[in-house]
Amino acid sequence: MTTIDIDGMSCTGCEDNVTDALGELPEVESASADHEAGTATVEGDADLDAVVAAIEDAGYEAST
Repeated sequence: MTTIDIDGMSCTGCEDNVTDALGELPEVESASADHEAGTATVEGDADLDAVVAAIEDAGYEAST
């Protein structure tokens, strides 16, 4: 399990956007996001750079 810090999420809709973006990566087995904590949790063998890129492509700032 990998936890990514995310800036810019302000609601549950943002959580859905991040989760949907991560779910499109074939190596992600499951993903969840928490706007209050400002994090996303990813399970699977996804490349960390691909995870960060997917979050940033969804419009949020991501860091490990």
